[in-house]
Amino acid sequence: MNIASMQDRCTPEEWQARVDLAACYRLVDLYGMSDMMANHISSHVPGQPGAFLINAYGMMYEEITASSLLKVDLAGNVLAGPDFGALQYGVNRAGYVIHSAIHAARPEVACVIHTHSWASMAVSALECGLLPITQTAMRFLKIGYHDYEGVVLDEAEQASLLADLGQGEALILRNHGALVVGRTIGEAFNWMHRLELSCHAQLAAMACNSPLRVPPQPVLEATWNNYQRGTRRPYGLMEWPALLRKLDRLDPTYKT
Repeated sequence: MNIASMQDRCTPEEWQARVDLAACYRLVDLYGMSDMMANHISSHVPGQPGAFLINAYGMMYEEITASSLLKVDLAGNVLAGPDFGALQYGVNRAGYVIHSAIHAARPEVACVIHTHSWASMAVSALECGLLPITQTAMRFLKIGYHDYEGVVLDEAEQASLLADLGQGEALILRNHGALVVGRTIGEAFNWMHRLELSCHAQLAAMACNSPLRVPPQPVLEATWNNYQRGTRRPYGLMEWPALLRKLDRLDPTYKT
């Protein structure tokens, strides 16, 4: 798809956010967490409160570029976007409902990622939810849960979604999938990648049909605390530049 560059139509800060968000889409696909053109990842627009970037509904994650992203406001109005010609791509309604609610309520959040990966969907359907049976999963000891209310098309669901997310970074959407937020795009990707690993490991352990071993609660709490802000460097700080280099080696067109 030939899309004209948006770089001369936005601030340097917005362009950088576009590049990083396009990279995040490519990485989510590369690591097996995409669902063709479904789902959505958003980023706030630095210096423009109330505006966020999101994918054009109809594009595969693997083809998203910095210039293909749509800039929308909290009311769902498209503020800026490329000319898609006859395709006339717009914003996924469920994406708008979910992402606008979180960006409005949590101004410190830069990025929101929602996925329907097979592992997170499977765990979302388990009564036990995500179990702290691996060190990686212990990071999610206090993960939130949001009960399924149907396809997220009604803005009335925003209140319960926000209540269930609270001030946390990760949420299991029951019978649906997963959602994470981050103060940077790199941090959000780190949260989702680790959540995905935790779901995979749990499903593999449960498939062995053997009793699961869970560490004592004090150990779980101490390990969870080691993952919290203030006890370690911000997530994504180290690996995000390396992930961008990886994409540059594979296909640098995300930056266009």
